[in-house]
Amino acid sequence: MDNQSSNAVEAQSEPNVVSAPSTLQRWAQSDIWYSYKRSPIIIVSSITFTLLIFGAVFSALLSPYTPFDPSSLNLMNGFTKPLSTNEFTGDYFLLGTDDQGRDVFSTILFGLRISLFVGVVAVLFAMSLGVVLGLISGYIGGWIDGVIMRIADIQMTFPSIMVAMLLYGIGKGLIPPDLRDEMAIWVLIISIGLSEWVQFARTVRGATMVEREKEYIQAGRLIGLSRWTIMLRHILPNVTGPILVIATISLALAIIAEATLSFLGVGAPKTEPSLGTLINVGRQYILSGEWWILLFPSLTLLALALSVNLFGDWLRDVLNPKLR
Repeated sequence: MDNQSSNAVEAQSEPNVVSAPSTLQRWAQSDIWYSYKRSPIIIVSSITFTLLIFGAVFSALLSPYTPFDPSSLNLMNGFTKPLSTNEFTGDYFLLGTDDQGRDVFSTILFGLRISLFVGVVAVLFAMSLGVVLGLISGYIGGWIDGVIMRIADIQMTFPSIMVAMLLYGIGKGLIPPDLRDEMAIWVLIISIGLSEWVQFARTVRGATMVEREKEYIQAGRLIGLSRWTIMLRHILPNVTGPILVIATISLALAIIAEATLSFLGVGAPKTEPSLGTLINVGRQYILSGEWWILLFPSLTLLALALSVNLFGDWLRDVLNPKLR
């Protein structure tokens, strides 16, 4: 009896151990989630962007037709109106067809895949180049900083779409004619990436110049850490906030740049059309009454660019401590 009493007293005297919150619990209590769930516009934008990504990734499964397979096309389906059945073939088309009898809904899904692929890869390329140059320029300084920043200043005097168009023309000229269609997408990605790296470099350079004067960087120098170790392992994690904001906004700009170049006929090839190519095709028939060929790809591009822009603006405000 005495042993039981002593055990009970010891159990009561032991302090309650509080378990650390999980990652999901910390995220649910964060300011970012609080701001997100109180913003209906951002919720709608993120859902729209997620649905567009889902449609692009699974375009081969979701599309009812294979619009860019010549063997599956039927010219009798040409210019079928939306939400109607073709009177000759009996095929039903949700968003209608174009002049070649291709299902507009299916072409949008496949075109969306090209536009998103070009935009995402181009931003990743621009971000990688800009971050590396910004770290070097801000941390090392000297004549290297002067050269990088003067190149950036010169490039900023020209519109990015002009720079991308110029680089695309140069890149296509350097490729053998028989490989131009195969390499057109990658030339387009490199051209857009080289036209968008300046914002990353200037932002990272400014943040790096602030971070390099702090005590933890000086301590790293004293213990003999190399420049690249300090830049990549200590400075880079502290400047990721602005990088994420710029990357989100640059994604919308890259998608629009790709659509503009493709609309002008100097972007994605006709064998792999993007949203810009589809808009260019629809423009040719807008005056003859086939409005759906232009309208639906344009609305898709608008929804894609607007959702990314709104999300980027919200992310910029959330990660800015001055606005909290």
